[in-house]
Amino acid sequence: MSAAAVLAWQGIRGACLALPVLAAAVLAGAMIGETSLAPDLVLSVLANKLAGAGLPVDPVDQGIIWSYRLPRALVAAACGAALAVAGVVLQALLRNALADPYILGISAGASTGAVAVTIAGLGGGALSLSFGAFNGALLAFGFVAILARAAGAGGNRAAAAQIVLAGIAGSQLFNALTAFIIAKSANADQARGIMFWLMGNLSGVRWPDVWLAVPLALAGWMICRFHARALDAFTFGSDSAASLGITVRRVQVVLIFATALMTAVMVSIVGSIGFVGLVIPHAARFLVGPGHRRLMPAAALTGAVFLIAADIVSRIIIPGQVLPIGVVTALIGAPSFAVILVRGQRTAR
Repeated sequence: MSAAAVLAWQGIRGACLALPVLAAAVLAGAMIGETSLAPDLVLSVLANKLAGAGLPVDPVDQGIIWSYRLPRALVAAACGAALAVAGVVLQALLRNALADPYILGISAGASTGAVAVTIAGLGGGALSLSFGAFNGALLAFGFVAILARAAGAGGNRAAAAQIVLAGIAGSQLFNALTAFIIAKSANADQARGIMFWLMGNLSGVRWPDVWLAVPLALAGWMICRFHARALDAFTFGSDSAASLGITVRRVQVVLIFATALMTAVMVSIVGSIGFVGLVIPHAARFLVGPGHRRLMPAAALTGAVFLIAADIVSRIIIPGQVLPIGVVTALIGAPSFAVILVRGQRTAR
């Protein structure tokens, strides 16, 4: 069997394993909430809506599942997958284990762009929330890149730390700009809603958000997966990648654009969610190894399942109240990253 056939078979086998896991996570997201619903009820609603089965289902339960919980689970899966893949790509390009959309300021810039459009009225109503978030993400990453270059960041591992430090500075700057815009332009109700949204909020997600988030996550994953060989080369540095025939600058531009677009759109839908792009790539790398051909699908699946689980926890941890999902991911992600960090230090010795 040829190498291409082996890779194709591995991809088919991986998909056969991943799809049932993802389907089970989405089913759990539709079942579990303030009130638990039976699996057969969820399946009956799906049969009615997708196949016109006409099964007897209470209209209230059908509305909860189809109009609220199912879109929420699907967007959570798309957001988790997109942020995890973005983290994988950035960690490879920058050769830094701390790189992710949140730390590098992309999430903060996307939040600033979204708030500038919705609260400050930038564009006079002609700009969409997603467009504002995307431009804010690109502006933030551009600022981080310029600051890192001015600080002397090059291609080696020591200099890559400068990019992370620049990202932290960029995050603080754009978070401050977001707070300034809210304080200057928002009334009390708007400020409360925006601050809740900025911590990650899936409560307002509906089917139009699914049609935006899911195709974009799939397209972004396919672009990044297509460049898996290049990402393997980048882990040894841009010079090594160039010596292997990789068009370094073009690949960097394409992958940065893809990660910025995925991050910006997800932030525009659910707000800023931290730790997914930081922790999930390390967890996936522990499961399947560092090769990006296998790492990319594993990170996407792990991120999707993780964020669905975090959303479920956010709905049930406090009875009668929904926590921002960013709070849950931070409560889970921070200790998990500490474990990964300590484990990595012990392995390196």
